[in-house]
Amino acid sequence: MAPRPVDPWRTLGVEEEFFLVDAETGNAVAGAPEMARLLADEPAVTPEFMRYQIETATPVCAGLGQVRAELDRLRRLLVGAADRVGCLLVATGVLPFDTPPTLSAVTDLPRYRDLVDRFPGLLSSASTCGCHVHVGVPSREVGVQVLSRIRSWLPQLLAVGANSPFAMGRDTGWDSWRHPMWSRWPTARPPEIWADAGHYDAAVRHLVDSGAAVDPRGVYWHARLSPRYPTVEVRIADVGLSVDDAVLLAGLVRALVATAVEELRAGRPAPAVPTARIAAALSAAARHGLGGPGIDVFSGDVTAQRQLFQDLLDHLRPGLEVTGDADEVERLAGGVVLGGSGADRQREMRAASATTGEFVMALAAATAASRAPELTVDGNDR
Repeated sequence: MAPRPVDPWRTLGVEEEFFLVDAETGNAVAGAPEMARLLADEPAVTPEFMRYQIETATPVCAGLGQVRAELDRLRRLLVGAADRVGCLLVATGVLPFDTPPTLSAVTDLPRYRDLVDRFPGLLSSASTCGCHVHVGVPSREVGVQVLSRIRSWLPQLLAVGANSPFAMGRDTGWDSWRHPMWSRWPTARPPEIWADAGHYDAAVRHLVDSGAAVDPRGVYWHARLSPRYPTVEVRIADVGLSVDDAVLLAGLVRALVATAVEELRAGRPAPAVPTARIAAALSAAARHGLGGPGIDVFSGDVTAQRQLFQDLLDHLRPGLEVTGDADEVERLAGGVVLGGSGADRQREMRAASATTGEFVMALAAATAASRAPELTVDGNDR
């Protein structure tokens, strides 16, 4: 059956955050200001919270092919600029090496200074890199209803997008160490179920007025209405190790939003899953990743995360029919199931590296790659 034409408003875009590191030690290199000057003519590149972080944002894209082309172009652009500055670009949720950040490393922009003044104890939690996927919605009212329907599936997105197993030179035991770090922010939590856009806006105002956020952009729900664009923004995953990882996440999120819209059109109510259960499932996904136990938020049962990921893919079939992304998403999802998440591949690279420099170079090579190689176990494909 031919895919139904995609609604003209269901566009998408992807934001990616990266670290700049020394090729031998893996320590942070504060090269973002110089890179931003080198790339001043490229509006898609912007500084991030720390002077050793840099961010890209694709233009509004109509499909996954365009997303892939833009992500690949922007990563290559940053790799070249980083080389000119004398450092490496790496895609990982937290720095694998180095010491905690200092005030001198904060990018000199008013908003970042305000964040440091308001939350001085959370400086280390700001030094993380994520992947944010935006999907267009026809109105904020529809967007709020979409949030109520996608919140239950955020743990599976985190499990498949986990890419930060190392910090301070050691294996943390978590597939996404970024998640517990980022969750220290007072608003970094799952979205609630809101009756309408007015209810949502009131919740945002309350968090800003109470001091939990400096402004609406500082309300860091794992999925939210974008404060700047007519989109639903899903912010739960670590930055992908490869372009493949980011394209998979974009396809999953767009299909999730499309499925939610189909449910809304059919009059199906949003599932009343307790927020605390979603938070517990997110913690399990961050710790164990795709290969360990997870929590089924609908039943509360402990369930293999791979089964929960398959449940997500089954749930997305209506949305994938709408977007026409089924073949690409299924291909990429199969690659992650066989080849491992970014965290799995980082651990394999670390085990195969004789020195810190070798591991850093492997991370940089994976960051620049469009395709994610399959993970091998004892010389055989998993």
